[in-house]
Amino acid sequence: MPPTRYTSRAVDASPLGSSLPLPFSSAVLPNRFMKVAMTERFATWDPDDMNLSGIPTQQLLDLYGHWGDGGWGIIVTGNIIVDPTHLEAPGNMILAPSPSSSLPSPNTSADTDPRFAAYQKLAAAGKRGGAVFLAQLNHPGRQTEFALQENPVSASDVQLTKGIGALYAFGKPHPASLDEIAHIKAAFVRAAVYLEKAGFDGIQLHAAHGYLLAQFLSPTTNLRTDSYGGSLANRARLITEIADGVRGATGPDFVLAIKINSVEFQDAGFAAEEAAQLVSLLEMHRFDIIELSGGTYEAPAWHHKKESTRRREAFFIEFAELVVPHVKRARTFLTGGIRTVGAMVDALESGLDGVGLGRPSAAEPKLPIEILRSGKKGCIKPLVGDTDVLGGEESWAVGASLAGAHMLQISLNQQPIDPSDGASIDGFLKGFDKWVAAFPVRSKREVLDHVRIESIDPRPYGVVEPPAA
Repeated sequence: MPPTRYTSRAVDASPLGSSLPLPFSSAVLPNRFMKVAMTERFATWDPDDMNLSGIPTQQLLDLYGHWGDGGWGIIVTGNIIVDPTHLEAPGNMILAPSPSSSLPSPNTSADTDPRFAAYQKLAAAGKRGGAVFLAQLNHPGRQTEFALQENPVSASDVQLTKGIGALYAFGKPHPASLDEIAHIKAAFVRAAVYLEKAGFDGIQLHAAHGYLLAQFLSPTTNLRTDSYGGSLANRARLITEIADGVRGATGPDFVLAIKINSVEFQDAGFAAEEAAQLVSLLEMHRFDIIELSGGTYEAPAWHHKKESTRRREAFFIEFAELVVPHVKRARTFLTGGIRTVGAMVDALESGLDGVGLGRPSAAEPKLPIEILRSGKKGCIKPLVGDTDVLGGEESWAVGASLAGAHMLQISLNQQPIDPSDGASIDGFLKGFDKWVAAFPVRSKREVLDHVRIESIDPRPYGVVEPPAA
């Protein structure tokens, strides 16, 4: 049986297929679909030797190759870490110098550096269908688990203890010194230069979801009184200085993007009014693309909090509409909860330039083709992790795990299971229970990447229906 899909009103999908030139680089997006960043955790991992860690593997090449064939206008990798002492998780891609490593060098080559060769192959895989391919650069700051970093760097010494911080132990952060800030800026710029040479079309700075750049932006985590604290311009200084450094060190074709929080849903947090001011500042520093998202580890917001957003599907649409009028040249994309073509077209009509899709891209790597060429009007509606619910705090977590299971299947050249099929979801839930039990007792050497689907025979990638008996 064909998958069950979210239902959409009848609407012309052609605006989603229109091209989009970028304002500060020469790149042109072939359409309005963005495959947004999701954590893959498929890179090499050796906790004793960072020189052997964070290198793209064949799994990553296959995963991004399948996305590359999917008709996306823009594809963004999961976070590539710029400081090997601060990881989002073992298995992250890493691209940074460390005390025991000289990587990356701008003068490196594929002949002498297997890491560089792997990034070249990754860029080729992601671009092979014509998408603009961006590397998301990230520094987790205080959102580094205690087991990996006991004393992480942050804007200030505010420890993560609420939300996800109440479930897992995170280190006690220390305020970044000016010398540390200089090293952080250099790491981002060096990574951008390295990736441009490897063939990437550009980078996206991850300044959302409570990671380090967001920690500097937010008044809840930035209590500094120096030139990196206080006013919005000061709190954004680390970002704007990185942007200026990247623009000065890369060519005119290089794309510069950023992911920011439209709102944090926290008292005294980074609110929509400041986000509107921020986008004007970002344009001054020549960011081509601004992706609007929301939420942090402390206050996850990747679900609907009120009926008005549920009806319009996008979690952050009301906040985005406050921000977009302040954008003059940069291109804005909205991520979170969008599942039907009707809502996608509505987003464009509200002034946004495109839509970001995460979990649906893992269930359907060729979703843009399904919409633009095959006439599909909605994403597959999963039996678990449904975004069309109110107060879905647990639903989003299960949905994120389902997306990870799908990514694992795709990386192994398997067709992702149909999340609207009961037997397939039963297999996922069996694997999910095992993953949850294994997570708190995993060893430092173990990469607990994603849920393995139980008791469901995998089909080769591209085989949608089971073979005939």
